[in-house]
Amino acid sequence: MRISLMTTCLVDVVAPDVARATVILLERLGHEVVFDKRQTCCGQMHTNSGYYTEAAPIVRSFVDTFEPALESVDAIVMPSGSCTGCVRDQHQLVARHEGDSELEQRAAAVAAKTYELSELLVDVLKVTDVGAYFPHSVTYHPTCHSMRFLKVGARPLKLLRAVEGLEMKNLPESDSCCGFGGTFSVKNDATSDAMVTDKAENVVRSGAEFVVAGDASCLMNIGGKLRRTGASPRSVHLAQILASTKEDPFIPAETILGRAP
Repeated sequence: MRISLMTTCLVDVVAPDVARATVILLERLGHEVVFDKRQTCCGQMHTNSGYYTEAAPIVRSFVDTFEPALESVDAIVMPSGSCTGCVRDQHQLVARHEGDSELEQRAAAVAAKTYELSELLVDVLKVTDVGAYFPHSVTYHPTCHSMRFLKVGARPLKLLRAVEGLEMKNLPESDSCCGFGGTFSVKNDATSDAMVTDKAENVVRSGAEFVVAGDASCLMNIGGKLRRTGASPRSVHLAQILASTKEDPFIPAETILGRAP
């Protein structure tokens, strides 16, 4: 298959290894990955805050970037449940709000080919065992948008359970929010901090070496709290685990998703 990669803003800026891992994984599975350098933002920050008019030019830019390639690519993949949710559920909403029926139709066409990474692997590529090797214990945090917008369900868990050497640990209160929520963590910082404190404590209680999720934003939030409290678990994106093999193991970097040096 020919797959177009949308990296997302946050991955591009603070977690580029997630984008690289996505490419490594898909190419190892025999697929061609293309990257359109014109891509910018999906507009999630604006849509989540209710700024639909301000989001409209961003949505239009997204559609202008990815629509022309719809006939030449089989799918668009985003290593983020929240950004995928924005494209699938909010782009058409923004277009309707602006009374732009043409944009709504174009956005729907792009959304129909846009997938979160675990959706692409399990539903489109029909694979759960990607040949990964990760000899560590992990616990899985289902991010809010992937769980409630996209309803990815057990797809990430199916992929993780097929990884050689990986030991799954149950995460207490796994379905509770980590408190990030984009601008929520800025506007409601005290509440956000209380929520991520609970999440980090549950990660520690799980006994896992790593907490894994499909969104770099949530991992940044959880990993930051773990780091500031001196806890031992580190955060890692699903793509990074799935890209790891015995021949080319993923070495957790001391990055914003991991622990500070």
